[in-house]
Amino acid sequence: MTLADYLAVARRYWLGILLFVAVATAGAFGWYLVQPRVYEAQSNGMVVTGGSENLNLSLAGDNLSKSKAKSYRSLADSLLVAERVVKELGISTSAQAIAGTVKVTVPVDSSELQVIATSSDPVQAKEVADAWVSALAAQVYEIEKSMSSTGSEPATKVVPLAKATVPTAPVSPNLRLALGAGAAGGLVLGLVYALVRNVLDRRIRAAAEVERRFHVPVVGTLPRDKRLVGETRVLDIHGTGAGHAMGEALRELRTNLHFIDVDNPPRVLLVTSSLPSEGKSTVIGNLAATIAAAGEEVIVVDADLRRPTAHKVFGVIGDAGMTDVLTGRASIDEVLQEWGPMPQLKILAAGRIPPNPSELLGSRAMQHLLEELSQRAVVLIDTPPLLPVTDAAVLSRAADGTLVVARARKTTTDSLQRALGNLGRVRGRVLGVILNCVPPKGPDTYGYGYYGTYTSKPERRKGRSSGGQGSSAPEPVPAFRGRRSAS
Repeated sequence: MTLADYLAVARRYWLGILLFVAVATAGAFGWYLVQPRVYEAQSNGMVVTGGSENLNLSLAGDNLSKSKAKSYRSLADSLLVAERVVKELGISTSAQAIAGTVKVTVPVDSSELQVIATSSDPVQAKEVADAWVSALAAQVYEIEKSMSSTGSEPATKVVPLAKATVPTAPVSPNLRLALGAGAAGGLVLGLVYALVRNVLDRRIRAAAEVERRFHVPVVGTLPRDKRLVGETRVLDIHGTGAGHAMGEALRELRTNLHFIDVDNPPRVLLVTSSLPSEGKSTVIGNLAATIAAAGEEVIVVDADLRRPTAHKVFGVIGDAGMTDVLTGRASIDEVLQEWGPMPQLKILAAGRIPPNPSELLGSRAMQHLLEELSQRAVVLIDTPPLLPVTDAAVLSRAADGTLVVARARKTTTDSLQRALGNLGRVRGRVLGVILNCVPPKGPDTYGYGYYGTYTSKPERRKGRSSGGQGSSAPEPVPAFRGRRSAS
């Protein structure tokens, strides 16, 4: 994964990452609230020697005080001083316990002793710091006195300096540090969650993912359109606004299909999907209308003999159609129906449902029917999904190419791989994948879901339409004029 991939994953699961950060920060704040407050007070003492008017003796005395300060530090940490402090303050804490709350340091090249006392009570912290310096001075005096000659004062002693002040704010816990650590920990957990979720999520999200995994081109990406929620119909893709995004995407798909094979343009296109409810019939209906809007003759063949829907999409009669032609009960012209808004778009409904759909679709009569229709117009075949039944795989050999519809954020890589594998086993020609219901906004649209931000001149419409989709003047685009390849 590149840096861009990691950023895309973070954008995709930003809500989960934000939730982890919020929960971890709230937990850190809760931890801060329940922790006892610790206050800190500092008192200082200094090791001094007897004064001297001689410079050399003064320098020697200064060196002696610095040396003594280092040795007194060990004495300051001893239980002897702690016992003096406990006795002086009259507290119930043991000498060993009170010693654990005091830290004595000696600055570099200094004769100063710094005593830092911590306590949950700010007043007690101040009193312990001052008492510690006084107890240390008394202890040092006794030791040095015992080592001096009788009747003489010690050469060195500890002199208390400024007394400690009562602290007004606790030094622990640190609110900023706690919140920062909680937010950082939540961010790390959130990123781990996003990466794990991304690995476990098998749904297809981006066109680049399809091309990288399966080495199959994505010939079109259709945005999610609110008008298609819960129903399958042909949209009015002209003009601006809501129809502009879908219209631009369909025109781009139409153009890509023109240039798939310029030497032998496909005349019979089979459109299928891996599983139901991926938008196959909707794509066929709107693609057919888009091709017809450019002045091309288009025939939609409903070869879904399990659940035919083309007659519902275009609002035509579905009782007579393809099966009647294949069985010899009717001719093509008798059952081929024009779509009112666009006379150049015709529909061959499924007709009566036979008991053996796969055998009927794989028959020679079906091949001859497609060959004859391809002489008249571009043929779009609506078939059942690839995984539940074998109808689409069987019929793919009679078509010039197959387009597989995959629904963004629903179709999984496993199901698409199996669908493409089914086509490969029967040597069906896969022209590409159409990624349907792509979100118009968000990380998954970066690089390929650019819709609705660049307006173009809409196609001119002729007359008025009664079905919500007007006929329009032919566009100056290449036509599907090639002959059918041998099947």
